[in-house]
Amino acid sequence: MRVQNKSIIVTGAGGCIGAGIARRLAAEGAQVIVNDIDVALGKKVVAEIVAAGGTASFFVANVTKSEDVKALVATAVQRYGTLDVMVNNAGWTHRNRPALEVSEEEFDKCYAVNVKSIYLATLHATPVFRAQGSGSFINIASTAGVRPRPGLTWYNGSKGAVITTSKSLAAELGPDNIRVNCINPVFNPDTGLAVEFAGGPLTEERKAKFRATIPLGRFSTALDVANAVLYLASDEAAFISGVCLEVDGARCV
Repeated sequence: MRVQNKSIIVTGAGGCIGAGIARRLAAEGAQVIVNDIDVALGKKVVAEIVAAGGTASFFVANVTKSEDVKALVATAVQRYGTLDVMVNNAGWTHRNRPALEVSEEEFDKCYAVNVKSIYLATLHATPVFRAQGSGSFINIASTAGVRPRPGLTWYNGSKGAVITTSKSLAAELGPDNIRVNCINPVFNPDTGLAVEFAGGPLTEERKAKFRATIPLGRFSTALDVANAVLYLASDEAAFISGVCLEVDGARCV
């Protein structure tokens, strides 16, 4: 069990990548707080984990609201006695379209969910990590923040901010024995945001266009990302901080 008894929050864990992360961590012994704004989906993931013999519980919280994130962190400590890892997975994107056609409301939501959530997680979890002498943040960014392409400009920028912020925090919080890393997945057609990324229905033509940019010749899966999270959350990665791990089949080469 690679994360036995570690208390781990996974935000946006009601579907696809987040759910995959939560399941994988629980299978390796973690005590998981499944967070989502969709109560039904979040509780479904918890039920699946418990049915498989794992430990998990649900907490509804909007990661763009300070009081919600504060309560999320406090709940993890209350339920499991500590907080070892916070996986900031919740994300959102505007539709793939020219930069000038993205509304101000969409821009604000993109940065609130993708970037402000990292700020709030840091604000509320860091004091807990400092008090116990250790902790780990794992931020899910995107290959879009490394090799941006037209159509997702504001989303690309938000994920670039996550990458730079993660590296800066790793340097700043390192003396407190707090690790900060991020993961950059490539396109996954099974996510709830896939249609927005693609700019429309996922036709075979659209999928083939995305697939052609990935040297290993396939899309990322929730398990691919979950395995990377598992490594960074485990003691095997005790000296790994400030790293952005591309889970992309060489897309960013």
